[in-house]
This record gives sequence, structure tokens and C-alpha cells, in this order.
Amino acid sequence: MTSSTVPSGSRTQPAHHPRVGPDGGLRALSVSLLMLRAGPFLILIVLCAVLSLIVPVFLTWRNVGNVLAQTAVIAIVAMGQQIVILTRGIDLSVGSNLALASVLGALAYKQADSSIAVVAVMVGAGALVGAVNGLAYVYGRLPHPFIITLATLSIAKGLALHLSDGRALPGMPEGIAFIGHESIGWLPVSAFIVAAVGLALVVLTRFMVWGNWVYALGGNPEAARRTGIPVRGVLVSVYVLSGLTAGIGAVILAGRTNAGSPLFGNLLELDTIAAVIIGGASFLGGRGHLGHALVGALMIGVIRNALNLLNVGIFLQLIVIGVVIVIAVQADVLRNHLEERFRVLQAARMQ
Repeated sequence: MTSSTVPSGSRTQPAHHPRVGPDGGLRALSVSLLMLRAGPFLILIVLCAVLSLIVPVFLTWRNVGNVLAQTAVIAIVAMGQQIVILTRGIDLSVGSNLALASVLGALAYKQADSSIAVVAVMVGAGALVGAVNGLAYVYGRLPHPFIITLATLSIAKGLALHLSDGRALPGMPEGIAFIGHESIGWLPVSAFIVAAVGLALVVLTRFMVWGNWVYALGGNPEAARRTGIPVRGVLVSVYVLSGLTAGIGAVILAGRTNAGSPLFGNLLELDTIAAVIIGGASFLGGRGHLGHALVGALMIGVIRNALNLLNVGIFLQLIVIGVVIVIAVQADVLRNHLEERFRVLQAARMQ
């Protein structure tokens, strides 16, 4: 017996829908999304495995320690950049901020041989530049943080060059040299600083209401305003935090080189943004975690270290990093598309 009508509750789908049913489509999309979300970490593992076969010294403890030491600054500053990107923002000033902080630290060392005082100067200087970014963006009613952070990129670099007379200023207290240069066995001390900063930011973003505000603001700024979230205060605070991580990065880099220099941090803003995107975060805001920044920073460090071991020139290294960024952005576009389809199929299943 046939019928020309279809009951309203039937699972029969129109011709333009996928041939698979909602349940099958949901399962397939769930697997695809899981693979995309875990993709950067899986790629990092596979990359390390392949490189260990090609370059025997790659997975030695000494070289692993070198990779961690070389990526410590990018990892710390990228975590601050990640918080900014969660709010749909960007901080282009982190490299110049780091350079200025290191120069101010070197000048402070000439006045007082105190590790605590010099660290306070560098971290405080970084946070101050971040505060300028946040306050100018929020209360200056600028259309996008790109504008003010691009301006402070130039201002901070100019100040660093002026204060240092365009040259590196040698000398750092022993405590800072220990942080940036020493290791405990094969593990660099700077890796412990990365872990401490990461733990502190995890507590802020995952276990405090401030973190919920950051994600809510990035997910839907207008809804965040309507629900009473202190949007201005949150925005200012994320730029202060980004500047603070730049100051911490300055401490590590100054300790590693035993100097402050206006040339520190060149292209660091691009490295940190690349680390966040390569790690799997999204420029759309409201989505991501600090693991993305860490995975991305490690991937950049591993690629550069491997290319150095293979005697590949710096110019080709830039090309490789650029290609990896393009692939990461395309993966984000694909993930957004699959998530939209997942929501459609989920809605169909509920009907």
C-alpha cells in the first residue's frame, strides 16, 4: 500500500539533504571534528617521529632541551596572545614591547644589581604597554585593536632604540641569567617558567569567572554586554596580560643573552599569532585553550630546529612556516564548516 503524503514525524528527507540519516551524519561529523581538533597535536607527534628517523640526534635529551629553551619565549608570549585572540582582538606590539622591557631591565641593572628589581622593571614595563593598548582601544573607541597595537609597536621600538642608543646593553643579574641560561639536567629552567605561566593562565581562564567573561565576550560581544559582563574592564585586562607575558619573555631572553637589546623580539608578533593559529585556535574568538598556543609554539620550534639540523637556509624556513600557517587557517575554515553542519544535523535529529 502506498501513500502520496509523508507523515510529519517521518525521517524521510528532502532530495537536497545528505543521503545519510541524522545519526550517521552526526557520527561521521563527530569523528571528523575530533580529528581536526586533535590534528595539530597529532601532527606534532608524527613530525617528531619522522624527524627522529631522518635526523638521529633530533630526539636526544640535549636537543629536546634546546628546542624547549628556544621556544620558551614564543610559548609564553603566545599564551598572552591567545587570550587576546579569544576576545577577537590582536596584539601586534608584543615584540617591540619585549625589546623595550629588556632595555629598561638592562638600564635598571646599571642602577641596582638586584634580580627582583630588574624582573619587576621588565614585567612592569610590559604590563604598562599592555595597559596603554587596552585603555586606548577601549576608551578611545577605536574600531579595532590592530590600530593601537600597530602604533605601540612603533612607539615601543623607537623608545627602545633611543634609550639604548641603538645597541645592545650587556649585563644582567645572576638570578635572571640563571632563569634564561641554566638547565636542571637536560631540562632548561625557562621550561619551568613556561609551565608556571601556563598553570596560572589555566586557573584564570578555566576556574575563575574572569575566564568565563573572556569566552563570552569572544563568542558574542553584544550578548556579553546585555548580560552585564564588564566588557571594558575585561578587554583592558587581556591586553595588560598580553603585555605582562611579553615582559616575562623579556626576562627569559635577557637572561639567555645576558643583555637587553632594542633588536629583541623582531617578528615575535607574527610568531605568536602563527603559534596560536597553527595550534588550532580561531580568529573568530570565543574558542580555544592555552594548549593551542603551546602546541603551535612547539611546532614552530621543532620545524626550525629540524631545518637547522638539516642545514636548511633561513629563507626556506620562512617559506615552510608560511605554508604551515596557510594549512592551519584552511583547517580552521573546514572546522567551522563541519561544526555548522553538525549543528544542522543535530537540530534535525531533535525534530
